[in-house]
Amino acid sequence: MSDLKQGALQRLFFEHFGLWPSGIEMLPASGSDRKYYRLRNGDVSCLGAINSDKKENEAFVSFTKALLGAGFPVPEVYAYHESEGIWLLQDLGDQTLFSALAKGREASDISDEVKGYYYKVVNLLPALQIKGAEVIPFDKCYPRAAFDERSMRWDLNYFKYYFLRLAHIPFDEQRLEDDFEVLVKKLCSVNSSWFMFRDFQSRNIMIKDKDVWFIDYQGGRRGALHYDLASLLYDGKADLPESFRQDLLERYLDAAAAYISIDRVAFKQEFYGFVLIRILQAMGAYGFRGFYEQKSLFLQSIPYALKNLSYLLDHDLLPKGMSELQAVLKRLISTTSLYEYGKKTESLRVVVKSFSYKRGIPTDTSGNGGGFVFDCRGLPNPGRLDGLKEFTGLDRVVSEYLERFDEVEEFKQSALGLVELTVQNYLSRGFSNLMVSFGCTGGQHRSVYMAESLVKHLNEKFDIDIQLEHRECDNWPQNKTH
Repeated sequence: MSDLKQGALQRLFFEHFGLWPSGIEMLPASGSDRKYYRLRNGDVSCLGAINSDKKENEAFVSFTKALLGAGFPVPEVYAYHESEGIWLLQDLGDQTLFSALAKGREASDISDEVKGYYYKVVNLLPALQIKGAEVIPFDKCYPRAAFDERSMRWDLNYFKYYFLRLAHIPFDEQRLEDDFEVLVKKLCSVNSSWFMFRDFQSRNIMIKDKDVWFIDYQGGRRGALHYDLASLLYDGKADLPESFRQDLLERYLDAAAAYISIDRVAFKQEFYGFVLIRILQAMGAYGFRGFYEQKSLFLQSIPYALKNLSYLLDHDLLPKGMSELQAVLKRLISTTSLYEYGKKTESLRVVVKSFSYKRGIPTDTSGNGGGFVFDCRGLPNPGRLDGLKEFTGLDRVVSEYLERFDEVEEFKQSALGLVELTVQNYLSRGFSNLMVSFGCTGGQHRSVYMAESLVKHLNEKFDIDIQLEHRECDNWPQNKTH
């Protein structure tokens, strides 16, 4: 089915742009079941999406049309095939606000450039929520038209069953449900007539041409202004300093005041209830994806969530009248084993190598006796083509050539999938070394392309130490000394 859908994306690319894509690259998976690909031909590039959930697709496409029409920075949908569950959209590149934040940190501070992006975001957010509510077709919202009592209960039960249960944190269920009732009533008393992005976090904000763009708003619905701001400021692994959060909060309120009358004191009193439910929802996702689906990347966020909960408790910011929930949160914060998920990634090093079989398989110096060795010699060989002999797997012309072939994509996804499973397993078991080698005839084209693809994939999925070596690089044509 995947190959058929990829073929449908390529046909859609041809129908829209009038040329066939010369390359198609699957992008790293995220927390959803949607699949994204980058399709390109020369300077023409776009993203292709595959999703079997037609109602979710309809929400995204209709929201995009509405937000674009109102002048908001969201990606254009070039073409949409409803029955196939596929569409093409504007390629905004690979840099997210989160990746800019990680790259731009200086010691414990945040770079001025990244602060500037955050300031742009909080200036735009009130317009997105308030003016967006005037254009969004709320009848297309999925799965709910509003962040109402039922939505909140779904999130709280998500936390209860997928985090508390799976992390073996004890609680009195009836008393906890009573406290959930208190929290829900407080949150539902706040004006919720605005557009709520729902997952407004740094990974869903793209940086392109020194500006910010918003993606992944298909879960949007009516809701309070507070929720999206809570999602942004208490975004787990972003780990923003509290002083910066307060700065952003004040700037947000200044921006919102340009559109509506806002009681700053009341807003701040209401705000931390939304911070709490957002953190609990996120922890439910960490439990589902991490404990249940065994995707260790999500478990790495747990210590950051605990840090944020600790701040709320230490500063007495939680709504009153929830003694069991407070007791449960204190048990969470004092469970030392939960903090280990943030440490295990530091102990694993993955060594990735490309090589030529003419010089033998690389030696594993870790003492583990070796690791994965993938033979790329069965793939189409760019080295046999006069126009590609002088290039390497680092060059776009070579990657575009290789990505024309379905067997290359199948080989790549199989190899990356196997390594990803092993990395997850090694992380959970506290192992320290894994070696992965890709070999081809000369160690210049196919093996280099595959090694680079794996490193990119692992960097997107895990926060681990990766060492890349192209063993034959000294023998590449451009590197030979004459």
